[in-house]
Amino acid sequence: MSSLRTALLQSSGRLGDVAENLKALDEAAERAAAAGAGLLVAPEMFLTGYAIGDDVPKLAESVDGMSARAIGDIARRHGLAVLYGYPERDGDTVYNSAQLIGPEGTSLANYRKTHLFGCFEQESFTPGDTPVVQAEYQGLTIGILICYDVEFPENVRAHALAGTDLLLVPTAQMHPFQFVAESLVPVRAFESQMYVAYVNRTGPEGEFEFVGLSCLASPDGTTRTRAGRGEELVLGEVDPELLRASRENNPYLRDRRPGLYESLL
Repeated sequence: MSSLRTALLQSSGRLGDVAENLKALDEAAERAAAAGAGLLVAPEMFLTGYAIGDDVPKLAESVDGMSARAIGDIARRHGLAVLYGYPERDGDTVYNSAQLIGPEGTSLANYRKTHLFGCFEQESFTPGDTPVVQAEYQGLTIGILICYDVEFPENVRAHALAGTDLLLVPTAQMHPFQFVAESLVPVRAFESQMYVAYVNRTGPEGEFEFVGLSCLASPDGTTRTRAGRGEELVLGEVDPELLRASRENNPYLRDRRPGLYESLL
């Protein structure tokens, strides 16, 4: 099985301007496809911007809304899968969501953030209640979490036990918590034996200061690619053979003793 070249779009787009953000996503998809990528991952809430405050209800869209269809067209024209973050409306309820759309232009998976961070998110969104959402793509089992979710080891371990090979984590990770991108994410990849694509926003936005540092972390504990602090498109390889060898050599999942962990529930 060949590697999946994965493009990480580190960008905050334009706050509140869906049309401009779709244009930016289209341009990034063109660049990623030209570089041989089969997957493009954009940050948390990339469709609308993160610090949209009271405009959340106005900008929220359904899972199959106009923007989803536009991104389906982007994915189809450039021949790659696209993962993007957006505010999802379902009736009167709004979720902080991320959707994976395949190269045929159809949805492969939609995930609703289960752990909401801070007052803005807790006041604006309803938490999702499905911890493991997966899709099959190019021979890999792909899972989705969003930002704060990955900071709970239980979430990532649940994906490991469900067979996730590549965990996509669109994020809006802010100052002064850059140690999450620098240190925690590679540890998550190592301890649960999977690739983790952690894709951040960058720069000031409202009251927030996003730190960039997007990365593709590997199950062997290394970082395969790392962005800086500014707008950037970086690429890394998800290698199934490295994943297989790492799982064979690392005994964490085999040596677990779940019967001892019942108190954690």
